[in-house]
Amino acid sequence: MNEVQQRVQEAIEGLVESGVERGIQVAVYHHGEPLVEAIAGVADPATGRLVRSDTPFYNFSIVKGAAATIAHILVDRGLFGYDTPVAKIWPEFGARGKQAVTIRQVLNHSAGVPQIPLDTTPEDLCNWDKMCAAIADNELWWEPGTKIGYHAYTFGYIVGEVVRRATGKRISQLLAEEVAGPLGVTDEIYFGMPTSQQPRLARLEDAPPDPQMAAQMAAMPPDLPMFKAAPMSLMPTAELGNRSDILAADIPAGGKTSARAIARMYAALLDPVDDVRLISPERLREATTLSMAGADQVFGMPTSWALGYSIGRLGSSAHDSPTAFGVGGAGGSFAYGDTASGIAFGLTKNRVSSDFGTATQLVQLVNELLAVGSVPGR
Repeated sequence: MNEVQQRVQEAIEGLVESGVERGIQVAVYHHGEPLVEAIAGVADPATGRLVRSDTPFYNFSIVKGAAATIAHILVDRGLFGYDTPVAKIWPEFGARGKQAVTIRQVLNHSAGVPQIPLDTTPEDLCNWDKMCAAIADNELWWEPGTKIGYHAYTFGYIVGEVVRRATGKRISQLLAEEVAGPLGVTDEIYFGMPTSQQPRLARLEDAPPDPQMAAQMAAMPPDLPMFKAAPMSLMPTAELGNRSDILAADIPAGGKTSARAIARMYAALLDPVDDVRLISPERLREATTLSMAGADQVFGMPTSWALGYSIGRLGSSAHDSPTAFGVGGAGGSFAYGDTASGIAFGLTKNRVSSDFGTATQLVQLVNELLAVGSVPGR
């Protein structure tokens, strides 16, 4: 066992023993080679079923990175370009002044359509055609390309419908054929997860409420953009994430994955993994270079995006770690790659927390250990 594996294993066991986490996975690749595969805790507190390396977790937005990766694969093959208007592939999307919105603007969250109808229900989220029709009927919140704001739900449907119109295949099928299958993780990463496979999932639970966070939420004015972008009933919670219909549906702004599967995907963007490289080095450079930055028009914080991946490593600013690209998920999961260090990292967990404290701790630990060359046994 190398020291990085040992130290990560000790860290996550400590988090479970202390009660901070319930079940957790961490996977790390370095220059295309597996370095860490650590697991701890229980996948299902009701039965005591333990976390395994191949246990998928519903991690909400963490799998946006896979949706973006599929778009890059198709750009590599010439099916469309980043500056292709969405409406050229999906004509209905051009309604209400959206004719000029490009695929690049969707990927970097500057498209100006972050909102879904405020009467959207969980059942609606599972109805692909209904959601796509609603998004096509959206009005712009800002002139595309001039501002940035997180497209929490709409990102997945827009990318997914562009993919479907361009290929004739659902994005879930392309995930299996183009990413999961070649990388040998077909049963570990999904958008929609078949009902027959759902007993393998980790069950989510909400972290104990944070009184300070609750007070801050209660004090927020009701007319904030974040409250107009989606109904509060669809904010990520354990209850929403454990619903069988939500789990089975293609909602590619989120997904189910093991840490190993998502880390393996980022590794295969950076380097060949068992002779599989997902996109060309030239495509990787364009896809992971800073594309749009500014104050997030939905959530208010500073934000920096490449094409489908946020820029910056947890515990470090985008300015200080511009070569790191990835996506975190509500609840505290996180996955990223780094073109400079060759690190690909995935962390999945089933306690839905309000911050990235656990992921930040593990990302910093891995980077510190690899920075001093502490990889004996390899």
